Amino acid sequence: MARSALLNVMVQAAMKAGRSLSRDFGEVQNLQVSLKGPGDYVSQADRRAEDIVFSELSKARPGYAFLMEERGAVDGEDDQHRWIVDPLDGTTNFLHGIPVFAVSIALERQGQIVAGVVYNPIMDELYTAERGGGAFMNDRRLRVAARTKLTDAVVGCGVPHLGRGHHGDFLIELRNVMGEVAGVRRMGAAALDLAYVAAGRLDGYWENNLSPWDVAAGLLLLREAGGFASDTRGGQQIFETGGVVAGNEAIHRALIKTLSKPVALR
Repeated sequence: MARSALLNVMVQAAMKAGRSLSRDFGEVQNLQVSLKGPGDYVSQADRRAEDIVFSELSKARPGYAFLMEERGAVDGEDDQHRWIVDPLDGTTNFLHGIPVFAVSIALERQGQIVAGVVYNPIMDELYTAERGGGAFMNDRRLRVAARTKLTDAVVGCGVPHLGRGHHGDFLIELRNVMGEVAGVRRMGAAALDLAYVAAGRLDGYWENNLSPWDVAAGLLLLREAGGFASDTRGGQQIFETGGVVAGNEAIHRALIKTLSKPVALR
């Protein structure tokens, strides 16, 4: 697979940040288990990775704007381009020594995501996509799974954690989906959930209360692998609503329908 110069810039930034996270991940087991220690440590790891991405992308494309998890919005002279970056998607996994986390970088041009990279440094899995050019994992072309029935499907989800509301709404959704599918999985990193749907590892995925940096790169991967994504109502307001439903055409449609059903009281 021949990458464009632009995608190479993104890959280099993601892999350099990933090496930093790998070094920090190796120290996680040595942390004293306390609220302050691990939390501060992960914040430092997060910021180090974000600093690397910011520096690499700023040098390669001066003037582009940024939307980043730690820095927030950073204006640029070029108002047509914006980097959307999550330097550590899967922070809780990272803190607990679970090797399921990623660096996620997307490029938005005039409101359209045109390139995306998701990199899991521990598993050395590099997911890349450019608009119109397909999606790849370590240079192998990706395609969403072909299953069309929820009864055969394994579906990923996000679970609202401590400090997040809507637990009751999620339990209704989960009950609806559990009654229809072969299995439900919770990975803990939205960028990888979408990448796994693109790779056919998961047949579908849904989650609420997400930020643009959680999903921007993964959405392009999914769509370039032949998948479909929408907000939970079936529209295209994913960034605005924070909700996403993904899968191939049939699974996406079935998930939307299933998630909207009321739960029968028993």
